[in-house]
Amino acid sequence: MKNTPASSGAPKPPASPSLTASVAIQIRAAILDGTYPPGTRLRLDELRRAYDVSLSPLREALTRLAAEDLVQITDQRGYQVTPVSAENLREVTVLRTQLEITALKESLRRGDDAWEDALVAAYHRLHRLESDGQRAEGWEKAHRAFHLTLFSACDMPLLLRFCGSLHDLSDRYRRLFLARHAPDANVPAEHQAIFEAAMARDETLAAQILTRHLERTGRNVMTVLAKAPAG
Repeated sequence: MKNTPASSGAPKPPASPSLTASVAIQIRAAILDGTYPPGTRLRLDELRRAYDVSLSPLREALTRLAAEDLVQITDQRGYQVTPVSAENLREVTVLRTQLEITALKESLRRGDDAWEDALVAAYHRLHRLESDGQRAEGWEKAHRAFHLTLFSACDMPLLLRFCGSLHDLSDRYRRLFLARHAPDANVPAEHQAIFEAAMARDETLAAQILTRHLERTGRNVMTVLAKAPAG
């Protein structure tokens, strides 16, 4: 018996995981840097042209970002950038602080020589950029790498995934602050203090400094939201 062609109604094969991931990374970056401000409607036709992809990987990428709370799925299969609010910022700050402190303490207990080497390298990249007064995209990448390297030895993959997602959600708020204000002058010194406490394996001091660091960032951004509520 001859094989018959598949009917036109047959389900389409899933999009390439690598393509979906690439599109998700690009749209995530555009949301975090403010190219797509909070509340912006994400039109599929415009995104298809901008990223030169078909609907399948685009929808899958947006679904991934919805799971990270960077995108919301609206009626009629529409999409928008998740709005910001004071209530959401408080929640993100509280959860980020609690989870990062847990991950930090575990990392300090378990970190080996390879982890120390990675932390030294991550801190020095960040310190070099901060010494030059840079706050461009290179600093953003170095800043994220430093924070995540602090926790990378905790040996808890699920916790690390949550910490990464909360860091990105917090960063979106922080960049709203930086769009209207100069960078916080206390940040470089705090990064140095966190690094030194981590290298000394001083859990209590490292946790105290990191908590102060995250909570002040939250307060800074809250002033922006209070003056110009975004939705």
